[in-house]
Amino acid sequence: MFNDLSSPLALLQTRRSGKPRDLIAPGPDDAQLRQILEVALRTPDHGKLAPWRFVIVPQDRRDALAQLLERAYRAEKPEAGRLEIEAMHQFAQQAPTLVVALSAPVAGSKIPLWEQELSAGAAIMNLLHATHALGFAGGWLTGWPSFNADVRDAFGGEHEKIAGFVFIGTPGKPQEERPRPEYDDIVSTWDR
Repeated sequence: MFNDLSSPLALLQTRRSGKPRDLIAPGPDDAQLRQILEVALRTPDHGKLAPWRFVIVPQDRRDALAQLLERAYRAEKPEAGRLEIEAMHQFAQQAPTLVVALSAPVAGSKIPLWEQELSAGAAIMNLLHATHALGFAGGWLTGWPSFNADVRDAFGGEHEKIAGFVFIGTPGKPQEERPRPEYDDIVSTWDR
């Protein structure tokens, strides 16, 4: 492991996800967020299709997002209790910056759907790396809002999927390292 955090490899070795509920201000300013998203665009993309999109949800639209989540949740789960509805409101209000990432595959392309979806995931990973490089933390969440059609329709079209809600901010407390897979359990050499 590198000790020089100014090296690109050492920077990558220190990236970890921030819990969105623990991310506080400041988040990236407009110029920094643009830098982050421009790095996300530098993603492997077979066919140059850009099969992904990003939608920024500004702070002044978070209450509207909370209301959207509540309406959609109640429509799908009319028996929902107060705690479930509060969880939807808390989800919408986490972290100072929120970017909704959409998988937006190009229909009729010779590039397989799976490759286009992988490219969307890679774009989000680039977004998270750029977030870390600027000194912020990011948390990529899916959960119920990512799979609800009404929520999806508020951000994209029927052919798209919400790949995740990416929350960005400053860690409000020290980030804990999580267990990582053992190299030898994951990496092997093909010998057939």
